[in-house]
Formats: sequence, structure tokens, C-alpha cells
Amino acid sequence: MITVVCMLFAFFTLAPVVYMAFCATKTQLNINDSFPFWFARPFELTQNISLLFQNLGGDGVFARWFANTVVYALLGGGGATLVSVMGGYGFAHFHFRGARFGFVLVIGTLLVPITAISLPLYLIYAKAHLINSIWGMVLPSMVSPIGVYLMRTFARSHVPRSVIDAARIDGAGEARIFLTVGLPLLVPGVVTVLLINVVAVWNNFFLPLLIFSNQNLYPLSVGIGDRAGGGASVLLATGGLASVLPLIGLFLVLQRYWKGALLLGSVTG
Repeated sequence: MITVVCMLFAFFTLAPVVYMAFCATKTQLNINDSFPFWFARPFELTQNISLLFQNLGGDGVFARWFANTVVYALLGGGGATLVSVMGGYGFAHFHFRGARFGFVLVIGTLLVPITAISLPLYLIYAKAHLINSIWGMVLPSMVSPIGVYLMRTFARSHVPRSVIDAARIDGAGEARIFLTVGLPLLVPGVVTVLLINVVAVWNNFFLPLLIFSNQNLYPLSVGIGDRAGGGASVLLATGGLASVLPLIGLFLVLQRYWKGALLLGSVTG
């Protein structure tokens, strides 16, 4: 029963990606007339990729959107991971007045949908001169309540208090303990949070749509939809496939860290 449920969940998750991949190999007519989850003749993947760069990137804007997306994901996702690791480790191993309330406040932000605060967010951005600014995209992306929650849970279970106490007895400062003892033990959790944050920034649509009116600052998520227009299913599918493949590659590269380094850096002997 569990296997069947997992298979259904896998199909539900992968079906849109598979459908998009098949659509990227078809003509516009074949998308509507052929079976959605199989190839059709003629096989037009190369031609569709060429059309993607001609129609969306003839002026070099597609490459610029891709570069923008990479920059936003690296700065926003990397910054969110750094903040999450330090915040989660602090909530897990430091006891201070208001710690519990602060953690509840961080988690409580998950209950507020961004669409509910879109108007005040735009007004604040306008006063802070962050409209059509890279930092307007990067700074909010560095806030990751779910990342703080995951790192707090991971730090509690994978960084033993005895290891930290032993390092303190040996005279190590808190910064050195975090960098040389805690951080190596947190590698699997850090990689997980990094992937979550990078994917969240990479796929973010609402925030850049709200703050960017200059198309040269668009990420792929906004740029493809804006330039492709209605009914351009082939371009949307090919562009979506081009934006998904880097994330798949990132996952394949980093997945080995999830199972390793669980006890790296702990006290031995």
C-alpha cells in the first residue's frame, strides 16, 4: 500500500515535467492533436530550441534572463541558507530570553501569504528605492522561515550537546565551535536547505512580477511568460524545460551529500 501511494505521488509530481518535455519536441499543431505523454512526428526539439532563442532571445534577452535567475538564486538562496544555518543553530543550542517566542514568530510568518501583503510590500519597496533593483529581489529571498525550522531540528538531532561542551572545555570560542564542530555535522541539512532555497528563488514568480518593470531584470519565470504570450505552448514548454534542467542537474550533483557527513567533525578518541 505504501509503495502504491509513493508511486501515485511520484506520478503526480513528475507528470507536469514529463508532459513539458514531450511538448518541447512537438509542433504547435501536434501538441493539441497527439497523445500528450509521447512523441510525435516530426521531432522538433532542436527546432524549438532554435525558435526559443530567436523569439525570446533574438536580442540576447533570454541569456540575460537566465543569468539574472542564476544571480538571484545564488545570492538569495545562498544568503537564505547562511541565515537559516546560523539561526537554526542558535535556536537549537543557545538559551536566551525570548528564544521560544522568537522561534514561534519566525514560524508564524509561514501563515501569511505574500499576496495578502503585496500592496504594503510594494509601497515599502517604493520608499526604499528597491523597485527595479536586484536587491529588491535578493533581500526578501534571504528570509526563509522553513529553512530556520529545518536547521533547528537538524542541529538538535545531529550536533550533540556533549560535543559542544567538550569543545568549550578545550577552550574553543563559540564561533570556532560553530565553524569547526557544528557546521561539518550540519552538511546534509545545509545541502537540503540550500536546494530548497535555491529552487524557491529560481521558481519565484510573484515577487519579480511585482517589483520589476524593466524586462532586462526579469528572471526566467517572468520573462518567458511575458515574452511568449498567450497560446505559445511550444515556446512555453521549451523555455520551461530549459529552466528546469539546471535544477535537476543541481539536485543530481548535491544529492550525495544528503547521506554522507552525518558524523563528520565529531570528537573521536
